[in-house]
Amino acid sequence: MWLFAPLALIVLVLVLRILLFRGPYAEPTVDLPSGIIDMHCHTAGIGAGGSGAEISEALRKSWKFHVYLKIFGTNRRTLEAEGDASLLKAIAISIRESKYVEGAVILAMDAVYDADGKALMDKTEVFVPNRFVGESVKEHPELFFGASVHPNRTDALSELEWSKRNGAVFIKWLPNIQGIDASNDRYKPYYEKLVELDLPLLIHVGDEDSFSTTDNSLGDPKRLELPLSCGARVIAAHVASSGRSEGQCNVERLLELMQTYPNLVADVSTLTQFNRCKHLAKVLTDSRLKGRLMYGTDFPLTNTPMVTPLQYPLRLTLKQLWRLSRVSNSWDKDVQLKAALGLPREVFEMSRKYLKL
Repeated sequence: MWLFAPLALIVLVLVLRILLFRGPYAEPTVDLPSGIIDMHCHTAGIGAGGSGAEISEALRKSWKFHVYLKIFGTNRRTLEAEGDASLLKAIAISIRESKYVEGAVILAMDAVYDADGKALMDKTEVFVPNRFVGESVKEHPELFFGASVHPNRTDALSELEWSKRNGAVFIKWLPNIQGIDASNDRYKPYYEKLVELDLPLLIHVGDEDSFSTTDNSLGDPKRLELPLSCGARVIAAHVASSGRSEGQCNVERLLELMQTYPNLVADVSTLTQFNRCKHLAKVLTDSRLKGRLMYGTDFPLTNTPMVTPLQYPLRLTLKQLWRLSRVSNSWDKDVQLKAALGLPREVFEMSRKYLKL
């Protein structure tokens, strides 16, 4: 009798799964391309090896710090011995071992600056200098340079020019923690310089909860109207898949802009995370996003249980769940998971085409 109860429970779960199974959000992609570019990949550092990178004291004391190092596949001792550049080397090696992904854009992260152009390091949680990333990626043909230039810098325009000369494929902002209001009129010359240099702006849109202090009002998609109206090419990170602004879902606010501005696209990084996947159905089926999505991961978050295939028991077959759970390379697992859920082939191909890599 004591064996009957667990067996009955297993049978009940299987029956419920059969009854509730809904399948992928859209037609699965079977014929996956090779040579995929991940256009949204992070690095970090503690200043080891003369990188100039910094992590705030508050973040170092947080439990998140050790978790972040772990999912990057490193620890403080390794960084101190081998330098912060060892992270980029590890990323490059992992990409070489990938069946589908051939390259990744590594993102710098500028400091916080006040309105007078003064760097506020006491308010900066993560600082990854352009010089460090721009020089380090030259050692690895798999890696590309994603620069970060705060628009309040007194040398912002010349730093954009330096970034372009040194191979930057776009500029990255995370307004919620960098204190950037993209709708500020004083940034018009900055946007005009982006147009002149043909540098897209990858900008975090929606809420941000990975840091200890954020201003999520700065993640409102409607703030993108100024750079878009100036003609800048804007990539909305994560399809704004978190939070609400003025009572409206940020995803819907972004989709409304898609109808007006052809120079607006988005990336699908973190979209399979458990706290964002509720938007997958809309993102994969809304006609306003057709041809406007590109592939990214937000690495190293792909190394966490937040994006496990096991959270999709009603979308993936048991065979798919088993197969995906056995894929060891994080890029291959992410590509195959998103393909199985219905991400079309064109999305996997768009990063390379859009960035002309």
